[in-house]
Amino acid sequence: MRIAWLLFALAPFAAVSVAEPRLSDADAAAIRTVVQAQLDAIARDDGPKAFSYASPGIRTQFGIPEVFMAMVREGYAVMLHPASVAFLAPGIEAGQTIQQVRMTDDGGGVWLARYVMEKQKGGAWRVGGCSLAQTADTST
Repeated sequence: MRIAWLLFALAPFAAVSVAEPRLSDADAAAIRTVVQAQLDAIARDDGPKAFSYASPGIRTQFGIPEVFMAMVREGYAVMLHPASVAFLAPGIEAGQTIQQVRMTDDGGGVWLARYVMEKQKGGAWRVGGCSLAQTADTST
């Protein structure tokens, strides 16, 4: 009986420790600004500017803006000139800050970009990775 009461009494505290932290409104706005700025730079074919929004790890991986932009052209074509862009609410999943962006291409295909965001020591947000998947949806 005492064990059952103790478990019941401690249950709310256990739930609090498991819950993911929430992003502040300021962080959510800063993340959106960075992702939008990178998308704008990609649309202008401004490789150095688009590359500047990448995390240090991404910059090390690709080395130079030209290699980064070649990767975008080959694997992320919808980002070059999306027909529409809609930001979903950012969140924290498994300790990673995630910003999802829904995009449509000129053919009506719907894509979901999942950005992993990294907060730098100075407080600036940078893109630490992005996965892109076409959904079964179509725009109307």
